[in-house]
Amino acid sequence: MSDAAIPAVSSHVSTELLNASWATAGLTSAEVDQRVAAGQVNTLPHAPDRTVGQIIRANVINPVNGIVGFMLVLIIIADGIGPDMLFGGVIITNSVIGIIQELRARSALNRLAVLTAPHAVLMRSGEQFESGVEEVVLDDLLILAPGAQVVVDGEVVESTGLELNESLLTGESDPEHKAVGAQVLSGSFVSSGSGKYRAVKIGADSYAASLAQEARKFSLVNSELRSGVNKILKVLMLAIPPIAILLFWRLMQSNDGDWRIALSGVVAASVAMVPDGLVLLTSIAFMAGVISLSKKNALLRELASVELLARVDTLCLDKTGTITTGNIVVAELLHLGPESGSKSDPQVQASPEHLLAAVGASDPDPNATQQAIAKAYPEATSWELTGTVPFSSARKWSAAQFSPESGAQPIAVYMGAPEFLLGEHESEISAQVAEQAEMGRRVILLATAAEVTGENLPTDLEPRALVLLEDEVRSDAHETLQYFVEQGVTLKVISGDHPGTVAAVARRAGVPDAGSGIDARDLPEDEQELAEFVAKHTVFGRVTPRQKRAMVKALQSQEHVVAMTGDGVNDVLALKDADMGIAMGSGSGASRSVAQLVLMDDKFSSLPSVLAEGRRVMNSVERASNLFIYGTVYAVLISLTVSV
Repeated sequence: MSDAAIPAVSSHVSTELLNASWATAGLTSAEVDQRVAAGQVNTLPHAPDRTVGQIIRANVINPVNGIVGFMLVLIIIADGIGPDMLFGGVIITNSVIGIIQELRARSALNRLAVLTAPHAVLMRSGEQFESGVEEVVLDDLLILAPGAQVVVDGEVVESTGLELNESLLTGESDPEHKAVGAQVLSGSFVSSGSGKYRAVKIGADSYAASLAQEARKFSLVNSELRSGVNKILKVLMLAIPPIAILLFWRLMQSNDGDWRIALSGVVAASVAMVPDGLVLLTSIAFMAGVISLSKKNALLRELASVELLARVDTLCLDKTGTITTGNIVVAELLHLGPESGSKSDPQVQASPEHLLAAVGASDPDPNATQQAIAKAYPEATSWELTGTVPFSSARKWSAAQFSPESGAQPIAVYMGAPEFLLGEHESEISAQVAEQAEMGRRVILLATAAEVTGENLPTDLEPRALVLLEDEVRSDAHETLQYFVEQGVTLKVISGDHPGTVAAVARRAGVPDAGSGIDARDLPEDEQELAEFVAKHTVFGRVTPRQKRAMVKALQSQEHVVAMTGDGVNDVLALKDADMGIAMGSGSGASRSVAQLVLMDDKFSSLPSVLAEGRRVMNSVERASNLFIYGTVYAVLISLTVSV
């Protein structure tokens, strides 16, 4: 895990100051009440959403509706309520379409948030129970089990092989072993083992919430079409009044001073000069695009997001959960030492594949590595597990002892980091280990011995194979990325993982010019230099959340329209500042709340059809918009001609 990516969790008070039974029983009711009264509860900041009132106000009060509404008032004054008011329907239609879309997207995201909301397992007064995350208070004792999510920042007080997946925070897919005293951060998940931790930072003080807080302010998407229409309206707001005055004077003369007829004529001419039909057409076309995309399980937050999809020319990709599935798989098995069956020793007779099958089936609560091994070697084994030495982050290995058959000699199987297990064999195998590590693979040594010798390595340890693990690339990643390349979209891979690992994944996924990854710790701090550096390179590793945001801004400074994909808390700042933030439905709630597009079914392969739909809609709108602009110009010229 990158030290630059995660801050230290500082403890505000020693556990010695808590009640004597806290480590086993948790807080008492009185202690909980005391903290609630002091406001030390896990109250999370609201997502950067607009309220219903703000949504309605934003869609009703805009330049087009203001101009058309003013003219509607004038026509009512001149002719009263009648058929001449029908042009005012643009206000209702345009407003309703925008309001419905935003409320629909808001409702869908809220439902998804409820479905994916984590729960806390607390220990209080000796009783264990499940509760909502908002009920956690400072110093609460929380229970961690496989699959559970860490809901607040804290400090581990009990660990039994506890390993956390922090990919949503750091981008690194390898699980982190957590011993007693280690920090845990909200947003990480238990991949294996179990434990307990004390709530140290809650609410807005937690790491995940602090990042989300920086992206809290709501902002509309940067729509060129909306900006262009607003510029036209500003010009018309300056041009229409003098033209209307001249036209009113001319109509008064030609209609014997009948101001009602003159005013009706002025309103009719003014309505023709305002391209309100363009705004209505755009809203309808965007709504049709949104509905079409929703059938592909792609949820757009705003109507104008359809336009951004068509204009994207640079796509920044997070590795974990976007290009990869977030799982690790066995890529290859390199045999070492004597071939199986070459000796009478049972530890040599068993093949590495059979040894791995036994290891994979031995643990009822496997970690990510064991899950990958069990999936690769699912063959049934009758070996009986007779002893284990759990993995330790200090010694970097684990061991399991098996009895192959009744009365047969036991076999001890060791697995761990090669540099800790190789011993006298290091010089023979280290070159292979280094070669595989450069390819971005995680290398685990499989070795055997006659028996497990506790915390110390046995003297007869025999290397049997190198197990090569790698991130599992999504099956549709290569085809999807190839589509973007063919469409002229530049790809950038930005991840918190090791640069070599990120580059290896990018090459396997088919990212052009992946080469070797750039370590983000070497990135220049000057904005101009950063922009030039990011433009030249494709793959970046060890990228912190704030560096991701800086890289997105650097690309935008070079007039690129940037889309950013991500699913973790570490992607929130970049997703927020990108022209088009794209989040995965199963990702963190923080990433979904700031993204403009959410892939509800997590299918990366949906992006090509999403991009194609956006371009189709924009092509239609741009062709039709020319007609409305010409109509506006003709209406202005005709009105001027009549006026003078």
